[in-house]
Amino acid sequence: MLDICLLGTGGMQPLPYRWLTSMMARCDGSNLLIDCGEGTQIALKEKGWSPKPVDVICFTHYHADHISGLPGFLLTMGNAERTEPVLLVGPRGLERVVGALRVIAPELPFPLLFSELSEPRETIKAGPYVIDGFRVNHNVPCYGYRISIPRNGRFDVERARAQEIPQRLWSRLQKGEIIEFEGRRFTPDMVLGEKRRGISVTYSTDTRPVPVIAEYARDADLFICEGMYGEKDKAGKARERKHMLFQEAARLGREAKPREMWLTHYSPSLLRPEEFLDEIRDIFPRIKAARDGWSMEIGFDEE
Repeated sequence: MLDICLLGTGGMQPLPYRWLTSMMARCDGSNLLIDCGEGTQIALKEKGWSPKPVDVICFTHYHADHISGLPGFLLTMGNAERTEPVLLVGPRGLERVVGALRVIAPELPFPLLFSELSEPRETIKAGPYVIDGFRVNHNVPCYGYRISIPRNGRFDVERARAQEIPQRLWSRLQKGEIIEFEGRRFTPDMVLGEKRRGISVTYSTDTRPVPVIAEYARDADLFICEGMYGEKDKAGKARERKHMLFQEAARLGREAKPREMWLTHYSPSLLRPEEFLDEIRDIFPRIKAARDGWSMEIGFDEE
């Protein structure tokens, strides 16, 4: 099971009813945060979730509306008696940027680990998450993320018995562990069938529409994509500032075919994004104009 909450949906500046961009994922007691704009702590408090279990924080890029909430967020984690390391992921320069922000948050009771992305595509495994970072097209280095929870194949009891594998080892093999036991080596492929469909959520914002976004959003359970402008007459501004129109985002959805798609990262001038939905649903019917606090529980497919 993967819980998703879109904590903030605003771009550039917070509004009284719209915090800056951030998304939280929860799985198996481990939380993952993407971006940490101003107001993230308030949005998390309103949701009723704790910052203490946040093991990973991913950043799309280092514009203020995506990272300005980090120093206070880290201090709150420390005040919640967090002691375990926190992994920070983001484009090259991450450690330098965070170091500068920590001038106002110098003492933390937990270490920070850094994973800086420099290649067009990179994969990181952290706890239950597989994190695929992919470079997009903004006016500074910027990445989108696909967060996946893989699912092993079904355990084959008959194969396990036929190979005389001790039953005490079955659960460990089912979790993917390789085991040396009583002079024999047991591997998961001895007892597991083909891998089954897992869970995936793709998050991409602050970019022009580029093919790699649809590639990583293909068949996702949820695709969260920026929709900076709903008005077609702002196409020139979108191109200049390396953002997207609703219509452009919808075309990415049509290509990727996710099970559901949410728009986010709205311009402060876009007060009622839902007014543009009828037009873009002609492009991709499963698209929605998300609001702060929208949540989804995603489970594995039933078999």
